[in-house]
Amino acid sequence: MAIMNMVEALNSAHRVLMEKYPNVIVFGQDAGYFGGVFNVTEGLQKEFGKQRCFDAPISECGIVGAAIGMAANDLRPLVEIQFADYIYPAYDQIVSEAARLRFRSAGMFTCPLTIRTPYGGGVKGGQTHSQSPESLFTHVSGLQVVIPSNPYDAKGLLIASVEKNDPVIFFEPKRIYNGPFNGDPHSPAVSWDSHRGGEVPEDYYTIELGKANIVKEGSDITIIVYGTMVHVAEAAAEAADIDAEIIDLRTLLPLDNDTIINSVKKTKRCVIVHEATLTSGFGAELAAIIQKNCFWHLKAPVDRITGWDVPYPLSFEWDYFPTKQRVADTLKNIMQEG
Repeated sequence: MAIMNMVEALNSAHRVLMEKYPNVIVFGQDAGYFGGVFNVTEGLQKEFGKQRCFDAPISECGIVGAAIGMAANDLRPLVEIQFADYIYPAYDQIVSEAARLRFRSAGMFTCPLTIRTPYGGGVKGGQTHSQSPESLFTHVSGLQVVIPSNPYDAKGLLIASVEKNDPVIFFEPKRIYNGPFNGDPHSPAVSWDSHRGGEVPEDYYTIELGKANIVKEGSDITIIVYGTMVHVAEAAAEAADIDAEIIDLRTLLPLDNDTIINSVKKTKRCVIVHEATLTSGFGAELAAIIQKNCFWHLKAPVDRITGWDVPYPLSFEWDYFPTKQRVADTLKNIMQEG
């Protein structure tokens, strides 16, 4: 075991995969010689050569289109889109080609493609470096959507994603690349440690997609989160002095319905927290699942704490971002209902 931050854990996952599978190919803008803007692919080109880790032109559509062709011909491309905000030019390739290939070919072809991309705010990135577009992909049949919240999960989930024979969109919460964040903009930086999931095996392991993690058991309320919001929820529950059960989804598709439903039936209250905008955010799907399966158990309406329905603001980032205080205040209000 070694203490790693998320960047180091993801880099380790790449090395394990490239050593284990000669058909794993890594590429993207600056992903080769430079090692990626966040250093996730650092050193891979030097170790595995330019044919297996290389730079791509500034064309997200071209990156994904080429990767789909590789995947259909027995390679396992692991590509990087530099920021999730840049993934939109590749959306047609992902939705109309990658996600449909198995179905269109009646199983003759599969698309074992993994697309990594940093997402989310809290880094003063402004409108084009802070977006959370995960719900756009959860609507697409044929895709799997993964979002880790700590280094241990990041490595295990990435290895499992690349081993899948269907396309995976792997969102990386860049706000916690180097350490967890409690949702207080004035809090000092914190490094990953073993308690927070920074203890990571250096060799091969996987985490099954579709299995949520109960980060903390509790009896008062269920908080459903993923990515950076896992740590914000923990800090908020402690600040509000509420015995919350915190569920880290880890994968949005496939979704662990059983863990969600069993928890809400137990606590009888639920709040969902994500950075993406409210309208048509993934929290709406979660709320619908809970309403259908847990309605007669609920003591209060399901609530959502999210970003606002506006473009991500640079000057008012902390008015947009679900902070520890905003989550804590909502938890207190819900506990007073019913």
